[in-house]
Amino acid sequence: MTRPAFDAVGTLVVKVGSSLLQGGPAVLTAIADDIAQLHARGCRVVIVSSGAVALGRSRLGLTQPVLSLEQKQAAAAAGQPRLLAAWDAALEPHGLTAAQALMTLDVTENRRSWLNARATLNTLVELNAVPVVNENDTIATDEIRYGDNDRLAARVAQLIGADLLVLLSDIDGLYDADPRKHPGAVCLHDIPVIDDRIRAMAGEANARAAVGTGGMRTKILAAELAGRSGCATAIALGTAPHPLVSLRDAAHGSWFHPARTASSARESWIAGAESPTGEIHVDAGAAAALRAGKSLLPVGVTSVSGRFERGETVRILGPEGLLVGRGVCAYSAADARLIAGCRTEEIETRLGYRRAAALVHVDDLVLEREAS
Repeated sequence: MTRPAFDAVGTLVVKVGSSLLQGGPAVLTAIADDIAQLHARGCRVVIVSSGAVALGRSRLGLTQPVLSLEQKQAAAAAGQPRLLAAWDAALEPHGLTAAQALMTLDVTENRRSWLNARATLNTLVELNAVPVVNENDTIATDEIRYGDNDRLAARVAQLIGADLLVLLSDIDGLYDADPRKHPGAVCLHDIPVIDDRIRAMAGEANARAAVGTGGMRTKILAAELAGRSGCATAIALGTAPHPLVSLRDAAHGSWFHPARTASSARESWIAGAESPTGEIHVDAGAAAALRAGKSLLPVGVTSVSGRFERGETVRILGPEGLLVGRGVCAYSAADARLIAGCRTEEIETRLGYRRAAALVHVDDLVLEREAS
């Protein structure tokens, strides 16, 4: 029996934990082989990889079981190049390039940073690169840490609008009891809803490993976080021959259904944003284009009012002053005024830089239903 939802995945985020990296190059090779297969069918893939601290501490001779924050940061600095090199070596035979992307918690909590990170990751995948995301432990403090890469992976899945988050582990899914203690424990392969019963199972399903920092509980929390953005989550055995592609088989791994669709989650986020402090007025042609599913280009803008920064939500008004919709603006109010009415090729001349062709991308737009 197959999972039709797997074949429909267009963007996938895969998280690989530190404990799996202890398996050596063979584990990375198997994952890279699957990524190549997914790429061949047009699926975009982003890797979230732990392991920098573990690789760096051995390089620096930090053998003590507990490291200070400064020692962890030093180990991360030494380990990051080795981690990226390992992924690049695994992906290069397939003609794919590994590209490092380091993040801290504030990147995905701040709207402007969110847009910057999303644009960078999207550009990388468009260039046939595979982003390898990790927490920037070298500069992170306890106040701006994700805490575990399961949570980071869920945030990355939200950021790029992924359809599926895969958490590769040293166990092949969520069991109804700890399989190490209960031989008759059953793996749950299809989980429509994460409720208290599922959360209780995660409490003892997988104790923390000696190398990694996350257990099954953090994976369930990540699945809930991703699910709120319309992204499904799968927990699968990272040492399987085909850890990603095998998820096509409904008997492989645990599949958590999202709480809502990606489009409804995005619309709710934009519609529920704080009251917009700015407005973009557009001509009739631009209003018609928006209602036809197009992005808002500067050429259709007649005026900009209010104060807002890049990444904030604005109201979009038609020529009669009627609300066309709301959207996340890719430029600040000051810059939007400078490029209002100009053609795409004129943006750089007017601003001295060019960040995006659209003021409001169609993916960041919610139309007013009465006007649609």
